[in-house]
Amino acid sequence: MQNFASSVQNRVLFLVRSILEQNAVAADVQPESRLVDIGLNSMDMVALMLKVEAEFDFIIPQPQIKPENFQSVKTLELMILNQLGRELDKAN
Repeated sequence: MQNFASSVQNRVLFLVRSILEQNAVAADVQPESRLVDIGLNSMDMVALMLKVEAEFDFIIPQPQIKPENFQSVKTLELMILNQLGRELDKAN
């Protein structure tokens, strides 16, 4: 599970860095970095949400679309792992 969580974190880091790169923002993105502090605005957050849904092939449930889940790469990772766990439970 640790390798899977690490993979999720790396994929989210890549998505955040790609949005920053599109905006020509140079920032050192770490798992605990606050996304608004490194340069993501509200439109970037929407783009990130859509990229997360595409990357992980699920729709983020409306109750999960809240600021607490989009504070950092780490909070996004936890929300994604939680959602993927629910998806696996449904499949079994």
